[in-house]
Amino acid sequence: MDTVDEVAEIAVLGGVGFSSYSDCESHPVKTPYGGVTAYISTIKGRRVAIIPRHAEEIHIPPHRVNYRANVWAVHSLGVKRVISTNSVGSMRGHPIGSFVVLDDFIDFTCSRPSTFYDDKTVHVDVTEPYCPEIKAALRYALEKQGASYAEGVYACTEGPRFETRAEIRMMSQFADVVGMTGVPEVVLAKELSLCYSSLAIVTNQACGMATQKLTADEVSDVVGKAQDSIFEILSDAIGKIPETRNCMCRFAKEGACL
Repeated sequence: MDTVDEVAEIAVLGGVGFSSYSDCESHPVKTPYGGVTAYISTIKGRRVAIIPRHAEEIHIPPHRVNYRANVWAVHSLGVKRVISTNSVGSMRGHPIGSFVVLDDFIDFTCSRPSTFYDDKTVHVDVTEPYCPEIKAALRYALEKQGASYAEGVYACTEGPRFETRAEIRMMSQFADVVGMTGVPEVVLAKELSLCYSSLAIVTNQACGMATQKLTADEVSDVVGKAQDSIFEILSDAIGKIPETRNCMCRFAKEGACL
């Protein structure tokens, strides 16, 4: 493991809409998987590293995001806690613009590198994939802001296409929302014993749940309109996260190596 540089204590891995950091300090990070630019800011008295998942100038599609580089960069910066933001389609009729605090996930991806350990066997524990302490902070922030939210299971598909009606019918038996960026990010965070949780924003009803055609434009439009609210929620959550980790996330890799 590379030397850890204590630059930040919390990271935000931002999805669609995270692209402007004029008030942040740019911090390039070298990783074994490629370079990453983190943007360092102070929020609620905490040093926070913001990493845009889809980059800045050319939008990187979900199946080509360098998840390993992003999560490795987070760890290299000394971060122990990560908040992810994800755009999702609802399979439960959640209102557009509402939020979902993810509770579990189902992985339907098929071609993404999903481990740091290609040369050894590491069966990391994901019994509780999302950190309970960060989830509690997110719930506090959502309630403080008066935002509509629920908790639910996330299905992650490969993309970049939207899902078919048949796929949504199948996945809706097991999951509440569907997206394309939450995996392998959550698993990679576990392999580095990081605390990780996700704030998902509902940008559309999943395929077959509404009559209109699904478009990428509506995803961007919903996130754009909710951007100020998202930042306020994240800010309040960051201020609420305990300084000392009391959860089990830090033990995720214990007993996992063969």
